[in-house]
Amino acid sequence: MKPVKVGLLGLGTVGTGVVRIVEAHQHDLMSQSGSPIEIVKILVQDKNKARNISVSPEMLTENPWEIIEDPEIDVIVEVMGGIELTKQLMLGALERGKHIVTANKDLMALHGPEIMAKAAEKGCDVFYEASVAGGIPIIRTLIEGFSSDRITKIMGIVNGTTNYILTKMSQEGAAYADVLKEAQELGYAEADPTSDVEGFDAARKMTILGTLGFHANVALADVEVKGISGVTKEDIAYGKRLGYEVKLLGIAERQDEHISVSVQPTMVKTSHPLASVNGVFNAVYVHGEAVGETMFYGPGAGEMPTATSVVADLVAVVRNLNLGVNGRRGFIPYKEKKLKTDEQIASKNFILLHVADKAGVLAQITQVFAEYGVSLESVLQHPNATNPLAEIIIITHDANKAAMNKVLKQFEAMDVVHAIKSVYRVEG
Repeated sequence: MKPVKVGLLGLGTVGTGVVRIVEAHQHDLMSQSGSPIEIVKILVQDKNKARNISVSPEMLTENPWEIIEDPEIDVIVEVMGGIELTKQLMLGALERGKHIVTANKDLMALHGPEIMAKAAEKGCDVFYEASVAGGIPIIRTLIEGFSSDRITKIMGIVNGTTNYILTKMSQEGAAYADVLKEAQELGYAEADPTSDVEGFDAARKMTILGTLGFHANVALADVEVKGISGVTKEDIAYGKRLGYEVKLLGIAERQDEHISVSVQPTMVKTSHPLASVNGVFNAVYVHGEAVGETMFYGPGAGEMPTATSVVADLVAVVRNLNLGVNGRRGFIPYKEKKLKTDEQIASKNFILLHVADKAGVLAQITQVFAEYGVSLESVLQHPNATNPLAEIIIITHDANKAAMNKVLKQFEAMDVVHAIKSVYRVEG
């Protein structure tokens, strides 16, 4: 039986895992796909570099176009990362009728529509399961598992680095800077952690999930992003006292055909399943009108979990090749994108204020909420021996974002309010 030939772009952590799985599981892969799968050429930066996997030197190349232009190669597996060059390589591969499996969230978040349109034009497959949440099959689930339902909300922990940091802060009462340094030493956080801790990595993943869940072309610029660098151990301690854990959540919501997508630190009720997702694990909660609540949990990164998703996509491509149905499952958004206004975005909110410790202040504060139609679920004052000011915690009922912005702006102008220390969305 003629093998399907694969060109692999990248032999880093995930690329190495792909080679290991393809070599070790050849019989299973052939049984599931209908053909032997053979990696025939691999792009590397340095052919002479020592590696922890044995591959024939003849398979290695430092020129990506050697793989893209090889007429023998049927499928390109892209795990090298990058955006602009990678985009040109992917479009070049599609132009030549090659199918693509990629783990590249940045590429798909920024240029997914263009790549998918070219794939549709050429009758090629482009699968990208590994681009979001590593080993969790969430993309295939959204496209196929929920195809008969109407998704109203996707909410997820989709960045393991920030979840590790917030988990350690919660469990050990440690400060953000100390835990970040430890995460860098352990290799969970990059030397420059900006993409993770400021929420940009999660925003790219939510762009992909929002597009798939709502069938509309969500762009990265549509995602409102706030990271975790401002989260303090005091915020986490107050949250725990009230029955909440702080998590960096990606939240995509749809109501009456209008959508909103955001990434932000969120107070999650401890009874909600996402509150107990700890360490570097990821989880994605999906609410459908018919199915109700579902949640998908697993490792969000790592050599073998991510490589498993890549190879699962590779099997799907080869199966389609044998059935002659490549390019039929391409996902093209078909709905007009309508973004919610601030008046349409509503949530409960946690607010921590430092205010003058004197009579009548609480009445002034509650009067501001009443003025803008924001009702309150609870108001608590916690004594703090180290703070001469009064610390007031307010949990609102669902309030629209426009009204909350007006409330906060008025607090900033009030002499009795010394600081708006924290504001978090509340879920669950």
